[in-house]
Amino acid sequence: MNPKVDAFLKKAKTWREESAKLRTILLAFPLTEELKWGEPCYTSQGHNVVLIGGFKDYVTLLFFKGALLKDPHGLLVAPGRTQAGRQIRFTSLKEIVDLERRLKTYIRQAIEAEKAGLKVELKKHSDYAIPEELKKKLDQVPALKTAFEALTPGRQRAYMFHISKPKQSATRESRVEKCMPKILAGKGLLD
Repeated sequence: MNPKVDAFLKKAKTWREESAKLRTILLAFPLTEELKWGEPCYTSQGHNVVLIGGFKDYVTLLFFKGALLKDPHGLLVAPGRTQAGRQIRFTSLKEIVDLERRLKTYIRQAIEAEKAGLKVELKKHSDYAIPEELKKKLDQVPALKTAFEALTPGRQRAYMFHISKPKQSATRESRVEKCMPKILAGKGLLD
């Protein structure tokens, strides 16, 4: 037991009991308990395996290589646009208690995947399609194309995801126009 996690749980304003129960389950496994990103994190051989994360509406077990896990019960959720990580979300202590046996199976799988050195095959940046509306504007405005290509791949993807999300082309075009000043300034969507 890591004293930093003890202190974290004492200060927790939400999900204290749920986090403590998840911690108890995780401590039964050969994992090292740490505090990373302000959350209890459990590692094996120096590699992150699972993290307890508290959010407004739920508490999660986040499996760093969750995409590799078998999920016969449909419990794993991909948070956002992550390729590797998967969460199991809980809204009550009872839910955790009821699923404890299944959770242990997921945790065992995650540890085995880490020990075996398995890796999630990630998409390459070039595998992502540039939305037509953005592509058209990049062709029309050479300075915009130069600025976009100078952005990091992650910043490029953020713009691509943001612009491609709306169903209507007019809305996608509007997003391109709104994003142009930031792209030209060499900034990411959230900078």
